[in-house]
Amino acid sequence: MDKKTFYISTPIYYPSDRLHIGHAYCTTIADAVARYKRLAGFDVFFLTGSDEHGQKIQRKAQQNNITPLEYVDHIVASFKKLWTKLNISHDDFIRTTDQRHHEVVQAIFQKIYDQGDIYKASYEGWYCTPCETFWTERQLVDGKCPDCGRPVELLGEESYFFRMSKYQDRLLTFIEDNPDFIQPVSRRNEMINFIKSGLEDLCVSRTTFDWGIPVPFDTKHVVYVWFDALTNYITAAGYLHDKEKFAKYWPADIHLVGKEIVRFHSIIWPIILMALGVELPKKVYGHGWLVVEGDKMSKSKGNVIDPLELIDEFGADSIRYFLLREITLGMDGNFSREALINRINADLANDLGNLLHRTLNMINRFNGGLIETPGAVEEVDTALIDLAQRTAADYEILMENMDINGAIKEVWALISRTNKYIDETGPWALAKDPAKKERLQTVLYNLAETLRIVAILISPFMPFTSPKIWQQLGIRSDFGKVTLQDGQSWGGLPAGTKVAKPEPIFPRIEDKGEPAAAAEDKTEKSVPAVPEITIDEFAKMDLRVAKVLAAEKVKNADKLLLLTVDLGTEQRSIVSGIAKHYAPEELVGQHVVMIVNLKPAKIRGIESRGMVLAASSDDKLTLVTAKDMLPGSKVK
Repeated sequence: MDKKTFYISTPIYYPSDRLHIGHAYCTTIADAVARYKRLAGFDVFFLTGSDEHGQKIQRKAQQNNITPLEYVDHIVASFKKLWTKLNISHDDFIRTTDQRHHEVVQAIFQKIYDQGDIYKASYEGWYCTPCETFWTERQLVDGKCPDCGRPVELLGEESYFFRMSKYQDRLLTFIEDNPDFIQPVSRRNEMINFIKSGLEDLCVSRTTFDWGIPVPFDTKHVVYVWFDALTNYITAAGYLHDKEKFAKYWPADIHLVGKEIVRFHSIIWPIILMALGVELPKKVYGHGWLVVEGDKMSKSKGNVIDPLELIDEFGADSIRYFLLREITLGMDGNFSREALINRINADLANDLGNLLHRTLNMINRFNGGLIETPGAVEEVDTALIDLAQRTAADYEILMENMDINGAIKEVWALISRTNKYIDETGPWALAKDPAKKERLQTVLYNLAETLRIVAILISPFMPFTSPKIWQQLGIRSDFGKVTLQDGQSWGGLPAGTKVAKPEPIFPRIEDKGEPAAAAEDKTEKSVPAVPEITIDEFAKMDLRVAKVLAAEKVKNADKLLLLTVDLGTEQRSIVSGIAKHYAPEELVGQHVVMIVNLKPAKIRGIESRGMVLAASSDDKLTLVTAKDMLPGSKVK
């Protein structure tokens, strides 16, 4: 049986300069959808590319004393470098300078001209070079381009025009009969209102520059950029050169575009297809803008973010995760370095990375690295298993509805619940009692199996990370062959699997602008009798609840542990003299009480500020905890 097909495209990006983080955002969305569809068993065709013609490119090349092709070749090479580093899994990269595309554009132009839908006329209008768009006087905003706000110039020339107005009513009927064609709904409503205001015929050729595809029957003219660029989607699908491929993949399932070009993709492009007698795409999805610290990116403002630099500093999967998790598709999203670091530390290092590290540490320490057959299931196990299976089912529904942000949240709720499962089952305590060996095997298996499922579900978002989890779990099967069904079935991890030694997949990132907070713990010292104090003196101590996020031994110090704790509004690293009483994995997840305003001190070279509280009697020591209180809660 043939697989169901799925065709998704990004816009083809304009190579006037290197791509910024907004372009990376759009392409990462498309890649996540394409990877999910492959995981779900679809035969996917994923297209991206570059839109290389037009007056703006010609002027840029002239300024650099090179040909337009030399100019775009250099810029397009940076596009491809970015997609490689970001692990974009496109099946085709189309350039409008490709010979295959020239042939399609000229064939389409000729066909529509021959049937009377393209005609020659003189034209005068206000032209925005950066947007490659003509505007009427009434469309200008304060005399400037309504899209980008830049100055426009009055141009007059002989041009060919496409009879857009002829198809206005037919397009409006199609949109109203197919409510999912333009998404989200807010974009759909905008387009309906735009069409109802009246469509004008479209200028589709230029004579004032020659960097473009020549009109086949009048070589003084070059085909105007939008008529040229939009047809890339059928060129790559094989419209002229591979009829079998075209029949297989067209119509496209989703054209993913920025909201500023929804109008071209949902009005001009469908009308071109109507004139050709070709079926329309199933959906045009307009995503929001990515702004920086609440402001649109602009060279003049100096806030353009280079994704290549971010990838070099933080890693591709961290950037991919942030973009997909932080922003709800269809809405504008905000990028900030602080938010990125917080996401990496909280979600990736603390939640996912810590779960993997704790699980593998315990399997290696308590079980010689082997995952054994689980035993009897208790209520707490059933709750985790049910949640894992429910998460996989809900994830599929959310992804099918393009709710990527919601799907990620579902997976992270499972990760959070699994971290809590460790605290509830206490594997370190089970390991101390030989009579509870079978119970220990069940708990360790459930942890590893949940991580197997998580690795599959996050693979569309974090394609570098999932195989690393697979490898550390010791699974020998090829991760590239896993399916969504593998992630929806509990029990896929073979008993007898030997795990690897844990290696951090997301090390914590310390904010260079702030000192790493740490604390000296005085609990290893005896506490002498002290004089009475007043309530005012007691009030000077800031006691708060802190959640232990990570714990490890301090090198060359038998009594000391280095704890990373969450105070609700900040995270700190504190040194505590409790290594003789607690194993590191016993502490993670516990809510302890600490003094947060202790004078800074240095222990083994670690600058510290604060102290965790413990009760001691003879050789016994127990931390003061507040299990049901949120991090940051004040202790009075």
